[in-house]
Amino acid sequence: MTFPIQKTDTEWFEALQAKEAEPVAYQVTRHAATERPFTGKYEQHWADGSYHCVCCGAQLFYSDTKFDAGCGWPSFYQAVPGAITEIVDRSHHMVRTETVCSQCGAHLGHVFEDGPQPTGLRYCMNSASLDFHDPDSQGGADTPHEDSLGSAHPGNGDSGDGRD
Repeated sequence: MTFPIQKTDTEWFEALQAKEAEPVAYQVTRHAATERPFTGKYEQHWADGSYHCVCCGAQLFYSDTKFDAGCGWPSFYQAVPGAITEIVDRSHHMVRTETVCSQCGAHLGHVFEDGPQPTGLRYCMNSASLDFHDPDSQGGADTPHEDSLGSAHPGNGDSGDGRD
């Protein structure tokens, strides 16, 4: 499968080192490794903002779609439309759906059909494949989005409910 952003393994390794990504990030994103459960920096991270691909910076998830699945990895019920490509994964004597970044092909994790409503999906992601962006530190650079119920969410962290 070909993705818009192409680099050699050496270029990806060096790019992740330059970003000071977690040591396991290269193995997770470029070789489909899995970080140990309950060890990732975003597993219990609940700040407002958005999650991006650690390799290329593509926006993948909004924080308001994150939930505690109790599985040990950050879980989301909805991805940014078009951000993730799904691939059938037949490794480890089972059939699962692998998720990769649609821009660079970085392995992110897997998606399962046991998540909460409104989608019923659980995107189970490796923290090492993600980079969190706080809208306050970016001057509100995240773009507005619409959740699966059609409700608009501003990208500047203003949820419109007085929490901000």
